[in-house]
Amino acid sequence: MASSKTRELTLMAIFTAILLVGQVALGFLPNIEVVSLLIILYTIHLKKKVFFVIYAFVLLEGLIYGFGLWWINYLYIWSILALLTLCFQKQTSVFFWSLLSGFYGMGFGALCSIPYFFLSGTKAAFAYWVSGLMYDIPHCIGNVIICMLLFKPLNGILEKAVCSE
Repeated sequence: MASSKTRELTLMAIFTAILLVGQVALGFLPNIEVVSLLIILYTIHLKKKVFFVIYAFVLLEGLIYGFGLWWINYLYIWSILALLTLCFQKQTSVFFWSLLSGFYGMGFGALCSIPYFFLSGTKAAFAYWVSGLMYDIPHCIGNVIICMLLFKPLNGILEKAVCSE
């Protein structure tokens, strides 16, 4: 029988792989993704250990797609979602998580504009954010729908995977 540390490490590796497969599988759809939902669920179940999953996922994305400015964004963007989830982790309402996921999708472009603020100033950051609003809207809608449909079934699966011994 594997030790609990080995089991935990294996689960985190599997969760990382699921994030990557989910992201790649839906990559052809503009800003429709399961990563937000999965990070919320992983954070609920793994607590602070979710950051290992997040950074392994972001590293793998960099290896696949290259390491550009977008990659630096992902280092903090997914961590912010995990931190928000940790703040509200006692919430059990699918509606609450769907709204959080939707607002997060709507704010994604604003979060991505932060490096442009430091590199080129307020006007460049604002221009970057505004130019991406047409992608943030479907991101918001997609996150809400995906969370409404998949939160409960995936949460049940994760409860069994993380808690079973």
